[in-house]
Amino acid sequence: MNEEENTGTKQLFSYNEDASRLELFVRIVYGFLISIVLAIYGFIASLCMFVQWFHILILGRRNLGLHDIVQGYLEYQTHVLSYTNFTTDERPGIMPVKANIFERRI
Repeated sequence: MNEEENTGTKQLFSYNEDASRLELFVRIVYGFLISIVLAIYGFIASLCMFVQWFHILILGRRNLGLHDIVQGYLEYQTHVLSYTNFTTDERPGIMPVKANIFERRI
């Protein structure tokens, strides 16, 4: 049994030898569209990081709402980059979805 069956999780960057030629051409147009969404989301996340810096400086603690926006951007960026860098044929949605990213210590 592999880890996906045991834990119900899916590795985003696992190797898959099969690749769709049609998806390769769709990826050009779709990648451009989701890159625009990612750029807008990145601008908003950058503003939130700027505000978060002042929030930490003045109050000495983080703001949960600002943190969630930046975390959501990083999760969406992970999905978009895995698609545009040819590591998966699974298209990310136009709108960001929640993804859990964990670090496994060996």
